Amino acid sequence: MHPLIPRLRQARIIPVVRASTAARAATAVAWLQEAGMTVFEITMTVPEAPALIRALSADPALLVGAGTVPDARAAEACLEAGARFIVAPWVDATLAAPVQDAGACLMLGALTPTEVRAALAAGADVVKIFPAASAGGPAHIKALRAVFPDVAFCPTGGVDARNAPDYLAAGAAFVGIGGRLVDEALVAAGDRKAVMQAAEDALGIMRT
Repeated sequence: MHPLIPRLRQARIIPVVRASTAARAATAVAWLQEAGMTVFEITMTVPEAPALIRALSADPALLVGAGTVPDARAAEACLEAGARFIVAPWVDATLAAPVQDAGACLMLGALTPTEVRAALAAGADVVKIFPAASAGGPAHIKALRAVFPDVAFCPTGGVDARNAPDYLAAGAAFVGIGGRLVDEALVAAGDRKAVMQAAEDALGIMRT
């Protein structure tokens, strides 16, 4: 088991940060951190994502990773910037070498048992189940866990504070929450209170 997995299990939620500008992404992280979150996935769809990862990684309290990583070259740039985990919503075996060389954690995407096997064979430490909600939600995770009891699953896509406990109860190690938590419209409007409230609600539900 990768040494980062216990910390990810403890966090239970990985906010998936997507935004049209790096400034909005940084603002979202700052507000979510203020609410008590310390693990963040910065997607490569954010402009200048490696620079943002570098800035955030300077804070020793944060565990920062890169998401939607398209290829090994992008993974290397993120790892060099300080990313501790690399996420792709598909299986890409070329990501394993740079991630393992950096001692980082690799999360590869899958949906079916065959794809889960492929992700593990490609070097995944964690299997990201995406899109989770449209694939059957918690019931799908429970079914996969019956076949792969030792695999750390991270469902993402349609996961929110209300259904996250159901995914964890079904056997997910932790969950990724994107637009339901990192709402760019609220960030753009400067609605810090609403973003922080969503984070606090999610953390509160996770503690119950």
